[in-house]
Amino acid sequence: MYKTAVIEYSPKADDMAQKIEKKANEMLQDGYELVTMSITGTAKAILVFKKD
Repeated sequence: MYKTAVIEYSPKADDMAQKIEKKANEMLQDGYELVTMSITGTAKAILVFKKD
């Protein structure tokens, strides 16, 4: 099963990295592993998680 999450507008790289790490750790608690991610031109991130 796959699940996606969007990290809202975050123009600073350090802030974005912290938000991604926080979300990845939250999802890991639910059994989801981060598969891939993409940063948009509008400073948002799309994260894709997978659960076996």
